[in-house]
Amino acid sequence: MPPVFAHGRLRLYLLKLLDEAPRHGYEVIRLLEERFQGLYAPSAGTVYPRLAKLEAEGLVTYATEGGRKVYSITEAGRAELADRGGELADLELEIRDSVSELAAEIRDDVRGAAGDLRREMRAAASATATQVDDESWKAAKEELRKARQEWKEQARRAKDESRRAREEAQQARRQAKEAQERAREEVQRIAAQLQEQFAKPGGVFGSLAGAWLGGGSAGTAPTESAGAPGPSGAGWAEDLAPTADPARDLDRLLDRFRDDVRDAARDHGVTPAQLVEARAHLAAAAARIEAGLRPGA
Repeated sequence: MPPVFAHGRLRLYLLKLLDEAPRHGYEVIRLLEERFQGLYAPSAGTVYPRLAKLEAEGLVTYATEGGRKVYSITEAGRAELADRGGELADLELEIRDSVSELAAEIRDDVRGAAGDLRREMRAAASATATQVDDESWKAAKEELRKARQEWKEQARRAKDESRRAREEAQQARRQAKEAQERAREEVQRIAAQLQEQFAKPGGVFGSLAGAWLGGGSAGTAPTESAGAPGPSGAGWAEDLAPTADPARDLDRLLDRFRDDVRDAARDHGVTPAQLVEARAHLAAAAARIEAGLRPGA
């Protein structure tokens, strides 16, 4: 029999089942049997030790209800599911392939058993033709017909389930890819807006940098005596090459902005009036960035 779950995959699928709803151990076993259309059911000795290990790792927790442990997924468990979304989609395909392989084995077993039955019936009929009445022969043929029909029905269900699983997994992959592309484009757009604000002497960040670096009021550009350009420099943060993680790139830009403004404040000092005005600029900038990060902005 082919392996149903590769190494470590049953652990991931248990997290998926608990993410759907809290469940006790025998309910998990029953669900697995349903997902495999009755062709496979793990034993309690397989499921319960893995649930205990997930609980020890902080990925699931349990509460006792009616003398039974009801397991629930934790935030750490959901985080692992999110990180392994692509692997979970592959696992769904593997499960359907396993169902197909198990169905194929059943089909081969049914064919072999049917062939053996036919040979035995022929041999029995040849040896004892005078002792086999018509009713017994009809009953044997009916049993054979039922066995064939049952195999065909199981094979059809397994084929349909495998096709649906492949379609769902392909759709999930497309949606994940599209979401990643949208997130990357959104972060790039926001980063471009940030750099544009940094480059404008009269913009939110340019006003703040002018007030702190030049010692003047907000809205005035820093003078030549203010030293090296701060966050509003045209080439600001060009050394931070983008990575494959847009959210991380945004964190790096914000860290650089904070460090530059903090260094300027330390070098040139901040008056109470400048602090009040800086607070207003930062509040406006935070509101604008937050609005840009909302879905559909």
